[in-house]
Amino acid sequence: MLIKEYRICMPLTTEEYRVGQLYTISKHSHQESEKGEGVEVVKNEPHEDPIHGPGQFTEKRVHLSSKLPSWARAVTPRIFYITEKAWNYYPYTITADGCSLQCSFLPKFSIYIETKYEDNCGDSENIFRSDKILGDHEVSFLDIAFDEIPERYYRSLEDPRFFSSAKTGRGPLREGWRQHTKPIMCSYKLVSVKFEVWGLQTRVEQFVHKVIRDILLIGHRQAFTWVDEWCAGMTMEEVRRYEQETQEATNELIGLVAPAISVSEVGQPTATHSAPASAPSTPLSDEAPDFLAPPKTRPRKKSAPETLTLPALRERTSAE
Repeated sequence: MLIKEYRICMPLTTEEYRVGQLYTISKHSHQESEKGEGVEVVKNEPHEDPIHGPGQFTEKRVHLSSKLPSWARAVTPRIFYITEKAWNYYPYTITADGCSLQCSFLPKFSIYIETKYEDNCGDSENIFRSDKILGDHEVSFLDIAFDEIPERYYRSLEDPRFFSSAKTGRGPLREGWRQHTKPIMCSYKLVSVKFEVWGLQTRVEQFVHKVIRDILLIGHRQAFTWVDEWCAGMTMEEVRRYEQETQEATNELIGLVAPAISVSEVGQPTATHSAPASAPSTPLSDEAPDFLAPPKTRPRKKSAPETLTLPALRERTSAE
């Protein structure tokens, strides 16, 4: 098992990100979905935990076949998905527990992610105190503005170095922004990857961590650069309604019968929130690890549209 801790700062407060995270995940999932491919929401319902209190449970199937790089498609079944189960007690989330993120055909592969959000610049030490962690683990700071992402996923409108928020006045982000930007928050993510196949374990676990790093960077960049879409007075009730409408539209888009999705929240005090953890739908690296020889290049499907066509989003945009 390979364990790494990622710390990703953003010029937001944790209270703001409570809404922004839900909005970003829903919009990104819809953008990355098409017929037969995408993020299928199986369950989204309130959940009560004896320790963490009220929260939200989500179960998703991330259908990935055509989004895999060519070298991976050569060794995976045509029908391929990852099951994500998440328990979310914002500002603390678990994705997932025990069985973790699992591939439909690789029972010995799993990913376990714990996340904590705090209003600081990533300087909280030993934030994860767990008996499951033996010895030291690597800590990596990810800079949403200046760390590179795969070129194929780069969009100038989602580049924090050039983005300026019309509604909050935040951005663009300059060198050293973490030291002087206010407000600022940090997503602390403890990621454990396990691949129990002799001879491939170390290299596969390292490769998966590289993919996760890219996913985290892109997701957090989008949460900030889409801030004008969700920050202007969007309540939790509104974002939950947007989440439900988007999930139903996404399930329909990928050709699935929409399940009865409940996104209502358990009654809870002001200090306790809920939000789902990120689903790693994309991106996946096109570069095969050095222990696998890349097969003949295959044609790639066109990317999903960059904007949503949901009525709720159109009405909100026109109203502004």
